Amino acid sequence: MSEERDMQWYVVHTYSGHENKVKTTIENTVKNRGMENIIEQVIVPTEDVVTTTKTGKEKISQRKVFPSYVIVKMEMTDESWYIVRNTKGVTGFVGPGSKPVPLTVDEVRAMGIELPASKIVSGEIDLNPGDAVKVISGAFVDNVGEVEDVNIEKKEVKVYVNAFGRKALVTLGLENIEKI
Repeated sequence: MSEERDMQWYVVHTYSGHENKVKTTIENTVKNRGMENIIEQVIVPTEDVVTTTKTGKEKISQRKVFPSYVIVKMEMTDESWYIVRNTKGVTGFVGPGSKPVPLTVDEVRAMGIELPASKIVSGEIDLNPGDAVKVISGAFVDNVGEVEDVNIEKKEVKVYVNAFGRKALVTLGLENIEKI
């Protein structure tokens, strides 16, 4: 049985111009320490920009979409936090105080990062009323709830979660939950 890890995307602030160095350093550290199962991916979002040279030729170059930021997909553990936080060029995680806040699935998509289609969204829906699910992104993240209804066409599910001290029925996208 493979262990399911809580991989989420975090934003790391870097010194200006150090984004690629930070990316390479984190990737090398992960490889050297055999931590691929904890820190999965490091991205510096870029886009192609077409500029015209003095001679009139078009030149395509890469431009950082979010200068001074690196996006890291990782499981937040003391060790992974320490490695990323203490990488040369990193000023810290984005979030209040010292608590990094993971990005929601919608935020990651809005950044142009391709997400693999989850089993649930790709048509292999194995959810039934009464099943227990964990909310993995959105306003009710980390809540555990009970499925009330599944709408395959709309790719959403109605779940009873504990909100404000009482049971509430909320509608969530299938990408926001995982079956437990």
